[in-house]
Amino acid sequence: MKDLKKIITWIGCLALAVLPAFALAERVKDISQVQGVRGNQLVGYGLVVGLDSSGDQVTQTPFTVQSIKSMLAQLGVNVPPNINPQTKNVAAVMVHAELPPFAKPGQTIDVTVSSMGNAKSLRGGALLMTPLKGINGEIYAIAQGSLIVSGFGAEGADGSSVTVNTPSAGRIPNGATVERSVPSPFDDEPRITLNLNAPDFTTAQRLAASINNTLGEGIASPVDAVSVDVRAPVSAAAKVEFLSILENLPVDPAAASAKVVVNSRSGTIVIGSDVRIKEAAVAHGNLTVRISEDLQVSQPGAFAGGGQTVVTPGSDVAIEEEDARMFVLSPGVSLQELVDAVNQVGAAPGDLIAVLEALQQAGAMSAQLIVI
Repeated sequence: MKDLKKIITWIGCLALAVLPAFALAERVKDISQVQGVRGNQLVGYGLVVGLDSSGDQVTQTPFTVQSIKSMLAQLGVNVPPNINPQTKNVAAVMVHAELPPFAKPGQTIDVTVSSMGNAKSLRGGALLMTPLKGINGEIYAIAQGSLIVSGFGAEGADGSSVTVNTPSAGRIPNGATVERSVPSPFDDEPRITLNLNAPDFTTAQRLAASINNTLGEGIASPVDAVSVDVRAPVSAAAKVEFLSILENLPVDPAAASAKVVVNSRSGTIVIGSDVRIKEAAVAHGNLTVRISEDLQVSQPGAFAGGGQTVVTPGSDVAIEEEDARMFVLSPGVSLQELVDAVNQVGAAPGDLIAVLEALQQAGAMSAQLIVI
């Protein structure tokens, strides 16, 4: 065991020594994740009390009344069946949080609280003790505390109102206490798997090569475009030290595939640096139609008898057509050259979208066009 620790320490010093040579590379921890080391979603149902008459309405949220009666019964207070408590200071809410990996009992996590009824605002409220369950139905945390609500609203007597952000949702920092930890296969597995955030065969090969060059040949082997299998120490302590070295190793990721992403709603266009254009000719021109309405008054002459004043509409239609401009794109045109050519003819972002779509349809653009 001592010899293994010495080897790992020596490898760590060697890894730190070669880091300056890869100043432009990325760390393993930034481009991949350890398989099985992940968070788990938790959710619960609870009540927020102490609201300033902005809670749920009795007639529209019967589940809130039912929850209040159930809570009071557990506390030894019996409410007659024909009596409905007023809920304007209470709101039924859903509470959700993410349980981080390796979270231990006694640690605290942040929770988000959202109204599920017709409460207008949760500002000033406090969440009562709410169990948070996982997908298996087991309780993993207990949430309780005062809410922090960033939104607010104001309403006038005439019905006018102003709302900023969302007052019906809030957060409780460190509002839940972990009661149970999630078993992790990290300690039992003799091997670990690194999963890339962005699938790429070249990056997976380079990741395995970087690990083998630093930690020894045969330590890592690529499985597919996402996963790289790594042989790790069996001891938990040695495995933690091994991963602390592994996640800081430098890797030079492969260049992303050529893509053009277009947001048709906002007109935003993002073009990757590797986009290339084949030889093509593009014509650009605009047609503008302007219609103006004018009302004219027609009235009879001074000596005309029986005449009436009449208002007659008048329309003026004008058509303006710009000369179509054509420019030629040579083979292998880069992103900057394409943008310069389009700007020279005075094209707007919407015109550039049309040009890119036409180039893809003509097979003159070596990139994937994604419209969102």
